[in-house]
Amino acid sequence: MRLSFRQRILLILICLGAIPTALAILGWGLTIRARSPATGPRQALEEVGASGRVLLETLDTTRFAPAEREALTAHATTLNSALGRLQRAETFGRYYYAGLAVAVLLLGAAFLYASVRTGGHLSRQLSRPIEELIGWTGHIRRMEPLPPDLPQRGAPEFAALRTALREMAEALERGRAREIEAERLRAFRETARRVAHEMRNPLTPIRLAVAQLARNASSEQVEAIDVLRSESGRLEQLAREFTEFGRLPEGPAAPVDLVELLEELARTTLPPGIAPRLALDPATPVLLGHYDPLRRAFSNILRNAVEACEGSGELEIAAAPEDGAARVTVRDHGPGVPPELGARIFDPYWTGKAGGTGLGLALAKQTVELHGGTIDVEATPGGGATFVVRLRGR
Repeated sequence: MRLSFRQRILLILICLGAIPTALAILGWGLTIRARSPATGPRQALEEVGASGRVLLETLDTTRFAPAEREALTAHATTLNSALGRLQRAETFGRYYYAGLAVAVLLLGAAFLYASVRTGGHLSRQLSRPIEELIGWTGHIRRMEPLPPDLPQRGAPEFAALRTALREMAEALERGRAREIEAERLRAFRETARRVAHEMRNPLTPIRLAVAQLARNASSEQVEAIDVLRSESGRLEQLAREFTEFGRLPEGPAAPVDLVELLEELARTTLPPGIAPRLALDPATPVLLGHYDPLRRAFSNILRNAVEACEGSGELEIAAAPEDGAARVTVRDHGPGVPPELGARIFDPYWTGKAGGTGLGLALAKQTVELHGGTIDVEATPGGGATFVVRLRGR
């Protein structure tokens, strides 16, 4: 039968306490035995006393002078007194050493009990955190959330280990999420590339056929031809967006002045009904990146804001340095973005507008992230949406 980790620790700790206790008791027992009265000297002294009594009984004291009789009597008295003291000392030593042995045994038993209790406590203190952390590794392997962080007792090293393991699990979860998102975007890009290719093939002959029909069209056919021309143009725009979404930036990176880029977009892409308010800090860091993809990304953000304002109103465009990076905000005063849709508006093919493709903001997010930046949407005070782009300067 295989012992558990806790049982093994308990057994080791009990052995560490019991073995020294047993050796101490054995040593004390040997000491007591060595110091106990020996029977050999006592027996010899008793034999001397017995022979002395026999000698006294056989002597004819009537022939002794008075001084000799007194000396013999004193000797007998001294011998009897020595034998009595020896007997008393032997009795005292027997009880004394027996009591000492009992005390040593009781003390050893108490020490052994204390070692067992201490070993059990220490084994729980050591095994519980380790078993808990082993369970956490199972949660991480199965991609399950870790248990809530409750107050724990024990050594501070285990608390530090729990914190490190929890941080590692969170980092793994973020890495898995990033990998899933990257794989999803790769699939979207491949789909967009193939769709754009398939759409472009028939669009060219359609546009040529529409142009040929328009040259010889009667008045009754003009409206139908305009519809064909408009819808084929929309399909061409859709194919162009698919192509842009499926294409990564090419060529070497170059310095991009964001202030100059935003000024040019505000001047050339905004409709007459939109009044831009620019707050562009000249100290905004110059970005090392790809100009055309960044221009398309910010153009899509501005176009989304214009559509949210329905082509009229005020648009606030700001750029400023922030912790060594460039922070760009585009703020509109339209209906805003509901909080539950804040994370979805950047998903490819998702749109809340009639006739939208759902690729404009997805393309903007793709371009920003490929440049090592982030894009978020916040609520504008008083109503509207604020897009916040952070890009690292060179």
